[in-house]
Amino acid sequence: QVQLVESGGGLVQAGNSLRLSCAASGTRFSDYSVAWFRQAPRKAREFVAAINWNDFGTRYTESAKGRFTISKNNAVNTASLQMNSLKPEDTAVYYCAAYSTGRAEWAESWHYWGQGTQVTVSS
Repeated sequence: QVQLVESGGGLVQAGNSLRLSCAASGTRFSDYSVAWFRQAPRKAREFVAAINWNDFGTRYTESAKGRFTISKNNAVNTASLQMNSLKPEDTAVYYCAAYSTGRAEWAESWHYWGQGTQVTVSS
């Protein structure tokens, strides 16, 4: 079992940056891939980025490429999402997820979820 707690959300102006963190407790975090998803009001949860547990390979949704960077630090059981050049359309609740048994882009592939952290980008 893994428990995930996100932090780092907040209100920022467009063009600024935020760094989200995901603190994991429990066992085997180093063995798990990690992803970030987001959900805007009245919209489905969507994939943002993922990082593989073994080779630290990463993948991003198209809108995040070049602006967001996902990372994972197994030594301190944390994962992060560095978000630069934020846009109002990035406004959403951001969720950290761990342990995937399917396609990374599918929310249903992920077994462990945090409670989410709100990111609001003003224009």
